Amino acid sequence: MQKLVDFKLPHFFNYPPYFTLQPVRDTREKQIQLWKELILDYCKTQKIFVIGLEEEFPLFTNHVIERSLTHEARAAFLSALVSEAWMDKGHRKCLILWHRIQDWADILIQFAKDNGLEDGVVTIEEIRSGTESQGTGNLLMLMSYLFVKL
Repeated sequence: MQKLVDFKLPHFFNYPPYFTLQPVRDTREKQIQLWKELILDYCKTQKIFVIGLEEEFPLFTNHVIERSLTHEARAAFLSALVSEAWMDKGHRKCLILWHRIQDWADILIQFAKDNGLEDGVVTIEEIRSGTESQGTGNLLMLMSYLFVKL
């Protein structure tokens, strides 16, 4: 399990009501937006692509104020975040992309162009182990996950 080390948490993270789904629609929408931004930012900085709804995730619990998100709150925040990127029919794991799919595609195409890989066939393993792949951790991690594990 990853920790919250070296990650700047927003002020609302220490405000107990934000760990409970708010009943008023406008307040809930603001709450969901704040949680979406927090989850995306955390996943981006920690290079996390998958969050399990029933698994421990550092943002879902605040030990300082002794609060945790309920299953319902986790599901609401992740559903709002990923809309259609649930990885299973039971909605227990979701794929986190801090870029839009089209942006990831553009990044992959640019990587291929920059490394002369446009007009050939290469495997994911060849790309992962090649010298041109050094320094492209996020891209390779996503490619590996999408193409190897799915």
